[in-house]
Amino acid sequence: MGFWWRWHREWLLADPKRLGRWGERRAERLLRRKGFTVLDRNFSCPGGEIDIVVADAAGQVVFVEVKTRASERFAPVEAVVTQGKEQRMLKAARAFLAKHQIAERPCRFDFCGIVMEPTGPDIRHYEGAFHVPSLR
Repeated sequence: MGFWWRWHREWLLADPKRLGRWGERRAERLLRRKGFTVLDRNFSCPGGEIDIVVADAAGQVVFVEVKTRASERFAPVEAVVTQGKEQRMLKAARAFLAKHQIAERPCRFDFCGIVMEPTGPDIRHYEGAFHVPSLR
């Protein structure tokens, strides 16, 4: 990716909020290319937040957590999805389903991890990143 990527990477890494927004846009672009339809972005409720809510071709609601990291020197990007984060996502997912009156639709939780490698972004999409017994 050369000079442009090195400059752009440094510019993104200088501001964590800008980096997060950029990562969410990249994840959304990847999900659209995979055939998902975006339902909502940055849905929040007291005690929880979902970065992206999409629907797959079969109509399943997919709640996506996105994390963008400068590197994996200290831990893999996937390590950010802790049990506490899962519980907050679950709370927000329940609120989303109730708000839109679609509690009967099948759901799952995905994770998109983005690592800002010197050669370009490494984007990983994990379907069914964690399991929840029931959202109802």
